[in-house]
Amino acid sequence: MAFEAVDLAMKEGYDLVLLDTAGRLHTKVNLMEELRKIKRVLEKKHPGAPHKSVLVIDATTGQNALSQTKLFHEAIGVDEIVLTKLDGTAKGGVMVGVAITHKLPISFVGLGEKMEDLRPFVGEDFAKALLGE
Repeated sequence: MAFEAVDLAMKEGYDLVLLDTAGRLHTKVNLMEELRKIKRVLEKKHPGAPHKSVLVIDATTGQNALSQTKLFHEAIGVDEIVLTKLDGTAKGGVMVGVAITHKLPISFVGLGEKMEDLRPFVGEDFAKALLGE
């Protein structure tokens, strides 16, 4: 499907194609191999693709986010992180460690389920919320 999406986008003159790999679990070897295959297929169809890989991490993931990021980064290369589900009790504090360890920017945070709830990440605001200020 990824190949067909890029093929159509190139034929129709689109500038952007977004591919959602639907919740690949880093602990499932077969799913991670499928992710590598998608990347190889995209590179063959359009040199340099994918041009950006965004890892979406659930704030409730906790320490598992460290290994998740490591394995995804090794498999396909992650360019940035989006942190979701900050609207509940999870504070997402592990993301500080993830961002520092892997030298990855956090670009957006999700504060709810609507599109309007996705906000640009502001480190100072995140730190204040994390510390309860």
